[in-house]
Amino acid sequence: MQILTLGINHHTAPIQVREQVAFAPEMIQPALHHLKDHLASVSETQLPEATILSTCNRTELYCAANDESSHEPSALKRTTIEWLAKSRGIDSEELLPHVYVLPQSLAVRHAFRVACGLDSMVVGETQILGQLKDAVRCADEAGSLGTYLNQLFQKTFQVAKEVRGTTEIGAHSISMAAAAVRLSERIFESVSDQKVLFIGAGEMINLCATHFAARKPKLVAVANRTLERGQELADQLSEQGLATESLRLSDLPTRLQDFDIVVSCTASTLPIIGLGMVEHAIKARRHRPVVMVDLAVPRDIEAAVGRLNDVYLYTVDDLSDIVQAGADSRQAAVGQAEAIIETRVSHFMHWLETRGTVPLIQDLRQRGEDLRSYELERARKLLARGEDPQVVLDALAQGLTNKFLHGSLHALQHAQGEEREALMKILPGLFRATNSDK
Repeated sequence: MQILTLGINHHTAPIQVREQVAFAPEMIQPALHHLKDHLASVSETQLPEATILSTCNRTELYCAANDESSHEPSALKRTTIEWLAKSRGIDSEELLPHVYVLPQSLAVRHAFRVACGLDSMVVGETQILGQLKDAVRCADEAGSLGTYLNQLFQKTFQVAKEVRGTTEIGAHSISMAAAAVRLSERIFESVSDQKVLFIGAGEMINLCATHFAARKPKLVAVANRTLERGQELADQLSEQGLATESLRLSDLPTRLQDFDIVVSCTASTLPIIGLGMVEHAIKARRHRPVVMVDLAVPRDIEAAVGRLNDVYLYTVDDLSDIVQAGADSRQAAVGQAEAIIETRVSHFMHWLETRGTVPLIQDLRQRGEDLRSYELERARKLLARGEDPQVVLDALAQGLTNKFLHGSLHALQHAQGEEREALMKILPGLFRATNSDK
């Protein structure tokens, strides 16, 4: 069985590329069914496995399939890139420079590093672990999670727990949410004098709201597609003594002008805030500056907005310098985490290799059972005819011994050259192991 990871992330592709291959949550299960069908046609197996992880910083396909070409993964790489490009409606040649393909132990190591936060923009962040668990849960519900990927991800979660429990990998980390606050404070002397608008009500917006709430802004508003969910977050913030309100997304064209800081992170596949909407808001604000932080992939705010005067637009890629703060102090923990991961990769690859011998072991056991049954039935017939039990037992032992040795002796007698030398080295060890079990 071959395990393969194929993807793009913030290390290999800018946001303009990442947003083109991102999967909205409701798209993942149908995509998994299509990906499984694709893998089945490529690997000639009816039981391929697949998981899709799609976040603001990465889109990754984790696959497991019987595929001889995986020893030279160029064929599987090419066809899977073509599948990804076709499913997202883009040219595969455009993706190719940004894609990484990791077979076998490299795929395992990558999964472990991702779960531990070592491959994140914010080294040591914990959100990615929850996102990976959600991806695995989705794959399980879609029926695309089999023995191999299930084992891989269970080990992945164990490694993440071990790393976080025995190292300080999360210490000194600056989250994306905290970075959004810092960016705002570069433009405004004090967030407490500003009105803040959050667009969306998911996990990232909740984290951002928590960080901004600590600065006690003048007003906090939550705009969401469903008013009820936005109101829930607004109510939580009001319990901290903040002035709050909730809006519908449809209110944005007339209300955007009221806010000094806008933080957006939704699962929309199309921009929510366009150039015209922002131009109108800036005019109504009489050109007072506004900070806009777009944490969504695909982006919620049209890129052209960033060219407007008095608008300070930041994307997830723009936050990278800030979130890297404290990297030096985390290096010791990173080294410890990498050492743990290397050990666990070796363990998993040993398990994977032993899984490859299971069919052979089953076949050998069945052959042994067939020999035993044949000789036992023969002995029973001799006893039924009144033969001396001692003679029958000797014949049974002799028959089993002859059949047990036949394959090895036949192979040794007919082998030549290096094959004969290899058998001469292997066979004594096998029979010594047999004797030692007595």
